Amino acid sequence: MINVPGRRGALVALVALAVTSGGCMVGPKYARPDVEQPPAFKSPMPDGDRAAVPEQWWQLYGNADLDRLIATANSANQTLRQAVARVDQARALARVAASYRYPTITLDPALTRLRTSGTRVSSVTGLPVTGSATYNDWLLPLDLSYEVDVWGRVRRGLQAARAQAAAAGDDEAVIRLGVQTDVALYYYTLRWMDAQSEILAQTVTSYQEQVRVLTVQVNTGIASPIVLNQAQAQLQSTVAQQHDIARARDDEEHALAILCGQAAPSFTVAANPLREGAPPAVPPGLPADVLRQRPDVAEAEQNLVAANAQVGVATANLYPTFGLTGSAGFESGAIGSLVGWQSGLWSLVGGMTAPIFEGGRLRANLDATKAQYRQTVASYVNQVLIAYGDVEDALTDLHALTTEVTDLRDAVTASQNYLRVAQVQYRNGLVDYLTVVDAERTLLANQLGLSQGVSQQMSASIHLIKALGGGWQGRS
Repeated sequence: MINVPGRRGALVALVALAVTSGGCMVGPKYARPDVEQPPAFKSPMPDGDRAAVPEQWWQLYGNADLDRLIATANSANQTLRQAVARVDQARALARVAASYRYPTITLDPALTRLRTSGTRVSSVTGLPVTGSATYNDWLLPLDLSYEVDVWGRVRRGLQAARAQAAAAGDDEAVIRLGVQTDVALYYYTLRWMDAQSEILAQTVTSYQEQVRVLTVQVNTGIASPIVLNQAQAQLQSTVAQQHDIARARDDEEHALAILCGQAAPSFTVAANPLREGAPPAVPPGLPADVLRQRPDVAEAEQNLVAANAQVGVATANLYPTFGLTGSAGFESGAIGSLVGWQSGLWSLVGGMTAPIFEGGRLRANLDATKAQYRQTVASYVNQVLIAYGDVEDALTDLHALTTEVTDLRDAVTASQNYLRVAQVQYRNGLVDYLTVVDAERTLLANQLGLSQGVSQQMSASIHLIKALGGGWQGRS
C-alpha cells in the first residue's frame, strides 16, 4: 500500500483518479462474425408487396376470436410472465454492474467507552502505570473505496451485463412470438377439428339413412343381410371417428387454455369449422432482411457481445488492480465537541494489487472464457442458419400445400361423381354394394384430406410469419 499524506498528496491522488479512470480497455473489440448471406430464397414466394409484417400480425387473418385469444395470452400466459421477470432481473443486474464505476461511500458512526487497566505498563516509557482511566471516544467518519478502472475490467463487466440484459429482452420477444403463434396454431387446429366433425356428422347422417333403408330392404327380402352388415360396420366406424375427433378437440382446447393462462375447466372455444380460403400473402423479402427481423438472431448476437466482453474482464484480471480508500469525519472524547474543526480527521490511501503467483488460475480462466466465446460464435452462426432454414421450410410447405389443396379439391369433386354413379349402378343392379361402400369411403377420406390440407396451409402461413420474426420491432 502507498500512503499519500497531506493535502498535496490528496490532490495528486484525485488527479490520478481522474486520468486513469478513462484508461484503455484490454481485450478484443467486438466484431460481428461473417455469415454467408444468400442473395435470395430458392423456394417460390407468395404474391404480394414486400411490406413489413405488422407487429400485430394475427390481425392479417381477420378473425375476432383469434384477436381475443392472443390478447388474453399476451396478458396472462405464465411462461411469458417468467420471461418478463427475467428481463427485469437482467436490467437490474446491469444497474448493479454500472454501480461499480462509482466510489462506494459509507457512514460508520461508532461510540467507544474504554477503561484502561491500573496495573499496565506504558507503551511509551516501559514503566508501570498506576491508576486506571475511563473515557469515551465518539467517531463519525465517512469511508470511501474505489477501484480505478485502468484496464477496463469494470467497463467490460458493464458491457457484458448490458448485453445480457438486451439478450433477455430479445428472449422475451422470442417467447412472446412463440406463444402468439402457438395460440394461432392451436386455434386453427380446433377449427380444423370442427370441420372434420362437421364432415363426419354429415356422413353419419347419410350412413344412418342408408342403414334404415337397407334394413327395410332386408326385411322385405329385396337386399341381402350382408349388405346391411357392411353398411352398419361403415356407420359404426365413422361414429368411432367422431368420438376420436371430439376427444382430440377437448385435449387441444385444454392446451390452448394453458397458453392463454386460463383454467381448462372454465375455458371454451365455440365450434367454428374451418372453410376453404387462402391465407394472407406474406412475401419474405431478402435473406438479409430476415436477420434484422428475428429476435432469436438478435439474442444470439447479444450473447456473443457479452461473451466478448467477458474475455476483456478475464484479460484485465491479469493486470494490477489500483484502488483508493479514504476516510473523513470527526472524532472526539465528548459529543459536545464532536463536530468542529479541531475534531476533524481524514485520510486518503492509494494502493495496488498485482498478481504474482496463482498457479496459472488467471490464464486458465482466460482460456476458458475464450473457449466460451468460440462456443457462442458457433451458436450465433447456427442461429442464423436456422433462421434461413425456417423461412425456406415455411415457403416450401406453403407452396406445396397450396398445390395440394387444389388437387384435393379436385379429388373431392371426382369422389362425389364416383359415389353418384356407384349409387345409380347399384340401384340398377350393375355393381354390388361394395362399390358403393368404396365410393363413400373414398369421398369421406378426400373430404377429410381436403380439410386437413386447408388447415396445414393455414399452419404453414403462421410458421412463415414466425420465421420472419412476427413483426418484431427490435428491443425497446
